[in-house]
Amino acid sequence: MSTIKGLVKSDVAYDGSSLRVAIVHARWNKTIIDALVAGAVAKLKERGVKASNIVIESVPGSFELPLACSSSSNVTDLLGGLNFSGTVSPKGPSRTGTPAPAATVTMPNQPFDAVIAIGVLIKGATMHFEYICESVSHALMKIQLDTGVPVIFGVLTALTDDQALERAGLGRGGDKGHNHGEDWGLAAVEMGSHVRRWSEGKFA
Repeated sequence: MSTIKGLVKSDVAYDGSSLRVAIVHARWNKTIIDALVAGAVAKLKERGVKASNIVIESVPGSFELPLACSSSSNVTDLLGGLNFSGTVSPKGPSRTGTPAPAATVTMPNQPFDAVIAIGVLIKGATMHFEYICESVSHALMKIQLDTGVPVIFGVLTALTDDQALERAGLGRGGDKGHNHGEDWGLAAVEMGSHVRRWSEGKFA
């Protein structure tokens, strides 16, 4: 049976070879998160984004995603004080004083062209689900409007475990569903490309 739902494929094959993309993901519901992150990374690479230009960082839960995505000026700021380049931010010392993690990624302190925020929220027996969904949604939208850096909304808000699994391509029935992480990877390349073009005054 056909459906009217879903993302229409773009007529343009966007080239992500010059883009830098950050993926910030929560760790709740790890099985689903891992599949979504893998799907996003696969599509980023398919569109030419270099592995060295993909930075992946985790936070405890979806409520922490906005803080981790709160600045787009460089690697240090974007990831909430974690210094991934081994250098000090031009703005001064790290805000949090958090030391660099053991696995340091060496790359230039340049703004990201897009950020993908990935989380999985599954409704439970209390109002917790509603509060987190609304707060995170509004905060992530505000971040992209305030910074001008696209923040791709990769937060699943599912009513059941099965809904979440199907949206990660892990459905337990005959239909495994579709991995929405793939859509988010493509959206990051498209929006990163758009913003670069728009910043040069090109709107055609």
